[in-house]
Amino acid sequence: MTDGGKPPIKDWATDFDHTHPDYARKAPEVWEELRQTCPVAHTERFGGTWLPVRHADVSAIAHDTEHFSSEGVIVNEFKPENLAPIGYAPPITSDPPFHQMARRLLLPAFAPKEIDRWEPATRKACNDLIDDLLAGGATEVDAAVQYAQHIPVRVIAEMLGVPEEDGDKFRTFIHRVLEAPGEGIGELPYEETLDYYLRQVIEDHRQHPRDDLIGFLLNAEMDGNPLTDDHITGTVALLLIAGIDTTWSAIGASLWHLAQRPDHRKRLIEDPDVMVFAVEELLRAYAPVTMARIVAKETEVGGVTMKERDWVLLPFPAANRDPEAFERPDEVILDRTRNRHVAFGLGIHRCLGSNLARMELRTAIEEWMRRIPDFELADPDAVRWSTGQVRGPRELPVRILATAGSR
Repeated sequence: MTDGGKPPIKDWATDFDHTHPDYARKAPEVWEELRQTCPVAHTERFGGTWLPVRHADVSAIAHDTEHFSSEGVIVNEFKPENLAPIGYAPPITSDPPFHQMARRLLLPAFAPKEIDRWEPATRKACNDLIDDLLAGGATEVDAAVQYAQHIPVRVIAEMLGVPEEDGDKFRTFIHRVLEAPGEGIGELPYEETLDYYLRQVIEDHRQHPRDDLIGFLLNAEMDGNPLTDDHITGTVALLLIAGIDTTWSAIGASLWHLAQRPDHRKRLIEDPDVMVFAVEELLRAYAPVTMARIVAKETEVGGVTMKERDWVLLPFPAANRDPEAFERPDEVILDRTRNRHVAFGLGIHRCLGSNLARMELRTAIEEWMRRIPDFELADPDAVRWSTGQVRGPRELPVRILATAGSR
């Protein structure tokens, strides 16, 4: 046994494990190796799982709702059964035709104009965090733990109407769901689970109505009927989990990149108009999210036969680095203009919160660069990347070389 007690990887093509620390450290190298030797890898772990790494194969699966079900989107040892078409976290775990209704319900809350009103609060959160970082003249800080990991927590907490102080709970839930999926199931007291927490929060909203996303769901209807408690709980879980870890991972990975590229830092400061392109390029190069599907009907993809009920991972980050889809894919080109990246997924499940994620990432980089224009990695070997289906730095020690500006 090696890192984290997990068996060593024998061969990425036949025995991969996306939750292994080795995968977290060198995922882009793994994708490149597989792309050249075995574009659709397979492992017996998790009851049988496939990993396509070419853009064309990932796209084909993401668009095929006949042969691939979304009832399970987090690969683990405990495969859901008979949850289609609703799933446990609608709409991301929903199949047609239920998916369309559940998604349409949420669209107004994530429209561009609605997201714009959250930008001032996001900018304030960024500056509050930077104030704390710089207090006392600190020169070495953790840009992930002390900055990136707090921004979406504060925004989502306010949107959902839950206490910001529950941030540590959110991080615990995220680790269990995304970094160590399936581990410890059945061992925790129910009172320590995400389901218990959410049902308490939802009941509190019933007793004390307020104008937030949970209040919106409590008053929403589908086909003239109120949403079930399971639907509301699952959707809030989705917003909490998907709206936090994905964004803080993108922010952290972007700062990791900028810490190593003084030329890119200089460009962002001297040419602020490039930011709109830079955000998209950083999302392409460091896309955090890998989704999953369950094979609904036996089918062939990329020359292999996927059997019914197999897991299939959809590594959108690998698709974003496919040379068949992107020119110079392993380079970060800040002003790349032709950039149809898939950081937010493909098909019917393309990320509902993409407008929110873009706003948070742009704002977080803008405020950091405005006040900390010069910084570097304090110790490259101390950077720790998350395991599982969301990839980003969990620990990111940086050395502050210069500060500028104020609130």
